[in-house]
Amino acid sequence: MRLIHACAALALVSSTVALAQSGKPPELMAAERADAAAPPPTATIRYGSDALQTGELRLPKGEGPFPVAIVIHGGCWVAQMGGTGMQALSEALRQRGIATWDINYRRIGHAGGGWPGTFQDVAAGVDELPALARTYPLDLSRVTAIGHSAGALFSLWTASRAKLDAPWRTAAKAPKLRSVFAIDGPGTLAPMVGVDRDVCGIPVIVPLMGGTPAERPAEYRIASPADHLPLGVPQYLVLAALGPLMQPYVAQAKAGGDPVKTLRPAGANHFDIVTPSTPNGAKVVDWIVANAFATPAK
Repeated sequence: MRLIHACAALALVSSTVALAQSGKPPELMAAERADAAAPPPTATIRYGSDALQTGELRLPKGEGPFPVAIVIHGGCWVAQMGGTGMQALSEALRQRGIATWDINYRRIGHAGGGWPGTFQDVAAGVDELPALARTYPLDLSRVTAIGHSAGALFSLWTASRAKLDAPWRTAAKAPKLRSVFAIDGPGTLAPMVGVDRDVCGIPVIVPLMGGTPAERPAEYRIASPADHLPLGVPQYLVLAALGPLMQPYVAQAKAGGDPVKTLRPAGANHFDIVTPSTPNGAKVVDWIVANAFATPAK
């Protein structure tokens, strides 16, 4: 029932998130302009053999070692939506002294995208950090994961991998997360089937997973952080256009004993919260900087 009420609350989300035939919403266009205007990264590095298996590394000024934010973009998990990263947010964090590893990944419509390739890409991109630290001054004792929209699922999933079996379990040498940020995106998949059409304009979750929850229950469980609570990591969730859909996960995570904090910027939409030049985007950047490494790693 909670998701049905949430659908009613999202009557305008489709016009904000989906790429309609008539063009992109202005909030998305502003976010894309901000990403395009960001300076080039310090380095663009492949973590796999596919052209989409790349990440952009940005290093702050100075000698380091620098704390690191793994940044994961959204786009409804499909090739025709979203870009290749969150360059504006990453650059804003770099200017505040945080190195960023902004990873791209294959999506539905890309060769090898969907289950399991999309999740394999995210896992491989995250697990690349120790190799990067051998060349660049990264402090792997201070690592956070940040995801927006569909990427929010992946930031939470990155934390949940510590509870998964091989081959999904976090690599032995991978750093422990100090925190995780989910910006206006889901913490689970199965309850979103059907709702995804309202949010993205097309069904995306069943194509992503290669079947329904009834047909692929084991795969949905692996892919859904909500099924592995408590994650044992402080979680910071930004609630905007998709806030009603995030509330069940917030309640579950708190009930499971995880430290959970939420931010609800006034009048926020789905894109201004990751556009640092906007007041709401600046609030999100400030919130990340203030909280990302506040809790010691266990």
